[in-house]
Amino acid sequence: MCTRPAPRSRRTPGSRTRTTARLTATLLTTAALLVSACSAGNPTTSAGGTVEAALAALPRSTPSTLTPYYGQRLRWRDCGVPGFECATMKAPLDYADPGAGSVRLAVARKKATGTARPIGSLLVNPGGPGGSAVDYLQRYAGIGYPAAVRARYDMVAMDPRGVARSEPVQCLDGRQMDAYTQTDQTPDDQREQDALVAADRKFAESCGAHSARLLRHVSTLEAARDMDILRAVLGDRRLNYVGASYGTLLGATYAGLYPGRVGRMVLDGAMDPSLDARRLNLDQTAGFETAFQAFAKDCVRHDDCPLGTKGTTPARVGDHLKAFFRALDAHPIPAGGAGSRKLGEAPATTGVIAAMYDEASWGQLRAALTSAMKEHDGTGLLALSDSYYERDPNGRYSNLMMANAAVNCLDLPPAFTGPDQVRKALPAFEKASPVFGAGMAWTSLNCAYWPVRATGEPHRVKAEGAAPIVVVGTVRDPATPYRWAKSLAGQLGSAHLLTYDGDGHTAYGRGSSCIDTAIDTYLLRGTPPTTGERCS
Repeated sequence: MCTRPAPRSRRTPGSRTRTTARLTATLLTTAALLVSACSAGNPTTSAGGTVEAALAALPRSTPSTLTPYYGQRLRWRDCGVPGFECATMKAPLDYADPGAGSVRLAVARKKATGTARPIGSLLVNPGGPGGSAVDYLQRYAGIGYPAAVRARYDMVAMDPRGVARSEPVQCLDGRQMDAYTQTDQTPDDQREQDALVAADRKFAESCGAHSARLLRHVSTLEAARDMDILRAVLGDRRLNYVGASYGTLLGATYAGLYPGRVGRMVLDGAMDPSLDARRLNLDQTAGFETAFQAFAKDCVRHDDCPLGTKGTTPARVGDHLKAFFRALDAHPIPAGGAGSRKLGEAPATTGVIAAMYDEASWGQLRAALTSAMKEHDGTGLLALSDSYYERDPNGRYSNLMMANAAVNCLDLPPAFTGPDQVRKALPAFEKASPVFGAGMAWTSLNCAYWPVRATGEPHRVKAEGAAPIVVVGTVRDPATPYRWAKSLAGQLGSAHLLTYDGDGHTAYGRGSSCIDTAIDTYLLRGTPPTTGERCS
């Protein structure tokens, strides 16, 4: 499965909200890791399906083997972006053997802008896994977070290991990625199934060939441990943190490992670490169906909706979209300004999925669908797909998709180990989403051929003794379903659940003054919202 960065907030200066995400097993998520040194043992499941194993806290004292890392001094330099400084931090490649080499991690910050004494550093992460936190800081958080928050905190970001500027995982080149993203994700016969399996194998083998050193050491658990080194070298006694989407898994994992070092922590668009990969993908499939139903109801209220008119039911809207996808499967259409590229079923589906992350993109999606369905011009949908994959106009891809797979496939055993298991699961996925279910089931196969065995398992995170943690869930969030936020809040001993009764992925900074006020108050004063508070 995949996770993607949260959408940029409506506070982004000079632009409207847009999604920046990607697909891998179609949509988001990962779950954290249990390893023998830091776990309660092998996970067990009760008769009711509840995972009993819990992530155990690390010892309070820092092992002497890690002293060189905790004692390092960052050398700050100009980033080339006004107001921001950058540095490189080192962390052990393998925490079980700290002397066996290190990994370089990119860090950026913007110093507190106010005259009052800073509260400390505020580390931000937009999700993924694979989203660049440094880009997020420089393009949004460091200039778009509320002025009062930026006045009291040094705004800080670190690209996790394997991501962007931090020794990135590398796999396919641009042309190979173009071919991979065009692979038919709803095979109709054995030939198409074989092609899908071959594409997944090629992707995995390429990652193994180009990033062998990193692939065993890009887990969420290791990234959370890196965050504690950063906390120490920044001089903070506790970690203040805002994580969105997959960033909530990083934050929750940190809290489980270091409950006594948790400061003010916001987990927005929460993930549930107690679920296995198949359940995560199935839940997410249902989440995207919920978002599509909301889109369908909104679409038919507009004269430019190509999927139906006023009174058309969401089910019929879905039927029309599926018929369009089937037509593209048989006959891809030109993509106009995209040169010789064409729009087939796979990128068209990705384009629609990308718009589900943020209701502000629904108008763009209607226009793109109209162009494709009525004018046979796939440019708009292909542009949405490219945005999701972080492909630029020159055919270059960021490493988001590659890092995403590397982390997901290390954090959890694969959802499926072969095509036979996918076929057996198709009815459940298609029930969860008649529109997206089949594709999401087949794209959940990607970790089956990964060159590195998973080191993690589903587990609960209790973080006993941690300071209050704010967990935020959006009722119609497509990528991190609301039930995950409720589950995580139920696991964390100090959680305060804040609910946004709205659409889209994540809640903070996306238009609800109620949500924003509650989180700003917590970050600035340390007062969490009342558990159960609901905003719209």
